[in-house]
Amino acid sequence: MAIEQVTQILTHALKEWQVAVKALEQGEMIVLLRKGGLRETGGRFTVMHDRILLYPTYEHQRSHLVKQQYADAITPVEPGWHPETVRLGSWAIITDRLQTSDAATVAALLPFHIWNETFVAERRQWKATQPIEVLLLRVYTLPQPQLIPYDSTYGGCKSWLDLTQAIPLDGSTPALEDRDYRERCDQIRAIVSQQAPDISRLLE
Repeated sequence: MAIEQVTQILTHALKEWQVAVKALEQGEMIVLLRKGGLRETGGRFTVMHDRILLYPTYEHQRSHLVKQQYADAITPVEPGWHPETVRLGSWAIITDRLQTSDAATVAALLPFHIWNETFVAERRQWKATQPIEVLLLRVYTLPQPQLIPYDSTYGGCKSWLDLTQAIPLDGSTPALEDRDYRERCDQIRAIVSQQAPDISRLLE
């Protein structure tokens, strides 16, 4: 069923690997693991918006950092490469923001996303004093993918973008049914809460 809404638009976007965006759109995962790029404000990842478009990126994707079934979907590109037009096929509500620095917790989350042990080990070691941000996303697919021109302001190692044009959300449909999403959220929350009782919830 399409999400009930008055005409809505979004310009705020979160950058993520194209292979991960596709998995989110297909309901194969609901998790993102973040620590922030080189150009993040204050050098760390911050959730700036809870409703976001999912902006696919290609430059930093690496096939050796994802599980085998996703590796073939990654085509290496040259540093600085970007498409002339960007396909936007989905948006999301960030329903939960969890944090963990615990190796056992990070390992227990492996079944819930596309990345492999090498990736999560590197993510823990990058800015080792900072916890990993575990974001849970309620994803909705647009009725028709929107193709937008690439803009130079979209480049660089940063997580957040403000697009130069607004994307309408009318007619969007959830990637997962409500029950399936709730069950996965409950499983992930339980894993993180066992190791890190000070979970920070963004939305109820």
